[in-house]
Amino acid sequence: MKQLSPASRARYFRRQLVDRVMSGLCMVAAGVGLVLLGLILWMLFSNGIGGLKLSVFTNSMAQPGAEGGLANAIVGSLIQVGLGATIGAPLGMMVGVYLSEVGKESKFASVVRFVNDILLSAPSVLIGLFVYQIAVAPMGGFSGFAGALSLALIAMPIVARTTEDILRLVPQAYRDGAVALGSRENEVVRKVVLPAAFSGILTGVLLAVARIAGETAPLLFTSLGNTNWSTDLTQPMASLPIAIYRYAGSPYPEWVSLAWTGAMLITVGVLVLNILSRFSHAAVAGKSQG
Repeated sequence: MKQLSPASRARYFRRQLVDRVMSGLCMVAAGVGLVLLGLILWMLFSNGIGGLKLSVFTNSMAQPGAEGGLANAIVGSLIQVGLGATIGAPLGMMVGVYLSEVGKESKFASVVRFVNDILLSAPSVLIGLFVYQIAVAPMGGFSGFAGALSLALIAMPIVARTTEDILRLVPQAYRDGAVALGSRENEVVRKVVLPAAFSGILTGVLLAVARIAGETAPLLFTSLGNTNWSTDLTQPMASLPIAIYRYAGSPYPEWVSLAWTGAMLITVGVLVLNILSRFSHAAVAGKSQG
């Protein structure tokens, strides 16, 4: 090995020192984050597990002193999140396909990409106010459909960005081979590119669902909430985030306990969706390496 000069040795040791210091700081930051996450989860589960009983899933929200539950809020969240994902996911997928396979680097695609980035970073309360102006005010009242529409607008840019990124990872050889065999452009996208990227697109959809499942601000301006059982999309509809928001600050211990339990249920649901997205991402990685 060539002997280093004193100046080179000094630079080498200085770089080693900087590398170790930065690695140590990263480890400390990661440790602090994990400790804080552990404290949040411990507080959440220690306060929420005590209120977890059958009545939570069978009884609707009730007045203080009565044995109320969160059944209507759970069903309302499932309806609004499900409908929001049903509306937002296909639209986001189409936008992602256009940006990756059709528009690519055109001027219009750049504008669409820029607008999508703005939607990604827009506060959810602004989305709620926008839907209030275009859906709630003209219809003359709050509704579950308006809540689902606001969630769809939040989910759509997430799915669009994920779809575009995943489609760009599909090898160009797949497209060239399909074109060489005589396939048209739409057939290449439908029969070759999309099936190859399906698991990754599904990951984006699951992440979008996990994101909108805990949104509260847009629902306050759209579906408002409902203490009674209601599955009518044209009427105000209950949801877990709004129930948590209203119960957490109440002076009644049973309502506070239900708020903790509802927060725990949302956390578990989001955790399950993130685990599923991880498995889906691992499937994509394994397929690409294969």
